[in-house]
Amino acid sequence: MSLEAKNSIRDFINEAMQKTGDHGIFDDHESLFSSGRLDSLTMMNLVMFLELNFAIDFSKFEFDVDLVDSINAIELLIKKK
Repeated sequence: MSLEAKNSIRDFINEAMQKTGDHGIFDDHESLFSSGRLDSLTMMNLVMFLELNFAIDFSKFEFDVDLVDSINAIELLIKKK
């Protein structure tokens, strides 16, 4: 994944976190949803963002929060698509 693509995902997540009042930093391996830092509505928005920007069709596989729970997990998902 290009640095530009990874940064667009980071920007999306950072903006979502700030909307909830979370201005803390996060690492690429850090849990975003299982930790409670982001909620299910944000997860749906992230899925739509990934579908539109990375051509991932989530209807083609069984969804699990672990697929999008960290930047590293998202990067792996995009590489596998």
